[in-house]
Amino acid sequence: QVQLVESGGGLVQAGGSLRLSCEASGRTFSSFAVGWFRQAPGKDREFVAAITQAGVYTDYSDSVKGRFTISRDNAKNMLYLQLNSLKPEDTAIYYCAASPLRARLRTAPDYWGQGTQVTVSS
Repeated sequence: QVQLVESGGGLVQAGGSLRLSCEASGRTFSSFAVGWFRQAPGKDREFVAAITQAGVYTDYSDSVKGRFTISRDNAKNMLYLQLNSLKPEDTAIYYCAASPLRARLRTAPDYWGQGTQVTVSS
């Protein structure tokens, strides 16, 4: 079992930046592949970014590649998402997620946080 708590969301103008954080507790954080998903109003939840257990490999959706950066600090049990060059279409609730299996994270994560709202004004 692992518990995930996101923070760092807020209201920002288009072109601005935010840094989301996700604090993990419970089982050993470094044993989990972790990532970020988002859900915009009226839309399905979608994958945003993922990072492997040791932080060696990352993966991004095409819509955020080059603008968002995922990172983790296993010593602090923390996951981060740096959001740059934000667009109104990035407005969504952002969730962190975890799975002990890298292959399962993108499609069926085992654990979810409660989400943090990001709103980008035009």
